[in-house]
Formats: sequence, structure tokens, C-alpha cells
Amino acid sequence: MSEEILAPLAGKIVKMNLQVNQNVEEDDEALVIEAMKMETPVFVPCDGTVKEIRVKEGQDVEEDDVLAVIFNG
Repeated sequence: MSEEILAPLAGKIVKMNLQVNQNVEEDDEALVIEAMKMETPVFVPCDGTVKEIRVKEGQDVEEDDVLAVIFNG
């Protein structure tokens, strides 16, 4: 079973704390999005392993874009 990390708002990825195959725990800080000069942390929704990362630092994203996929099978 997998869960997606979605962008809560449009902005730019300014910090990425995930790597593929990294073990993560619920509420770990996954990345930070900057919008309108404010930084918003995005947290991991569940315990698991990072299966896929779809964005990189410096990339612009839109609200609800899939940022990463966590496998929690």
C-alpha cells in the first residue's frame, strides 16, 4: 500500500529531506515549500519507505501535485 505526499499549496521546493529507499516515520519533515516569502514544512503522512520522489529543490509546484510516494506495506 502506498500513500502520496501532496503539495498543500503552490510554491517552490526550497528544502528536500527525502531520499529514495529512506525509512521515514509519520510526521517527519519531508520538505519545505516557499510561497509568498513564507516557508511551509510538509510532513510524511505515515511510517514507511520512500518509494518515489517526483520533485527536486528549486522546482515550482502547484497545489495537490504529488511530491513523493511512501510505501507502507
